[in-house]
Amino acid sequence: MPTKTFTSGRIKKADYDTAKRQLDLHWDNKTVLAYKHVPEEVYRRLCAAPNPTTYWEDRIAEEYPKGAPLTSTADPDGGKKLSDLFGSAD
Repeated sequence: MPTKTFTSGRIKKADYDTAKRQLDLHWDNKTVLAYKHVPEEVYRRLCAAPNPTTYWEDRIAEEYPKGAPLTSTADPDGGKKLSDLFGSAD
């Protein structure tokens, strides 16, 4: 899965699944927006855009249907790590 990391702006990372044609955008506020049926050329242009956020607003946000992100930002072991830190209640 191609991934592009951005060093400035509101979009921090873009993941693109070529088989599913899905684009996952990771934002600076830790949210992930997913878009389905996105052509690979749109992903390439987003990665090459001088301002990816503006490109997203103009060419992606209202053009493609939203979906569920391919990757989860939640940590499934979060509870276990908390107990590791503070000990168990037993």
